[in-house]
Amino acid sequence: MNENDIGKIVVDASIKVHRALGPGLFESVYEKVLAYELSLRKLQLACQVMIPIEYYGIKIDGGFKADIIVENIVILELKSVESLLPVHKKQIQTYLKLTGCKLGFLLNFNANLMKDGIIRCVNNLGE
Repeated sequence: MNENDIGKIVVDASIKVHRALGPGLFESVYEKVLAYELSLRKLQLACQVMIPIEYYGIKIDGGFKADIIVENIVILELKSVESLLPVHKKQIQTYLKLTGCKLGFLLNFNANLMKDGIIRCVNNLGE
């Protein structure tokens, strides 16, 4: 399964979770329910993963915490905010750069329609 295959499943699962729960809950609730939904779809995932960063050849533990990493290749950053800001997109783009992952999603579960709360970010991903 490649990044784009996983991405389609992530989008579908996110929409299903949003339809069932609606907007307005804490990010942690959406994270737990989305993780459950993705596990039902037989995807390997890890939540709240501490990611070390490398800075000029030095490994620094606890560089950042990824909300969900799917199949070790797709990063999900979940939000439950009134509106996404440019800094939120920069955050997921930096995560992709630092991990070498090629696909990430910024998912705002506080959007009225989930499709409006999904931002797909890529890092050298061949389409």
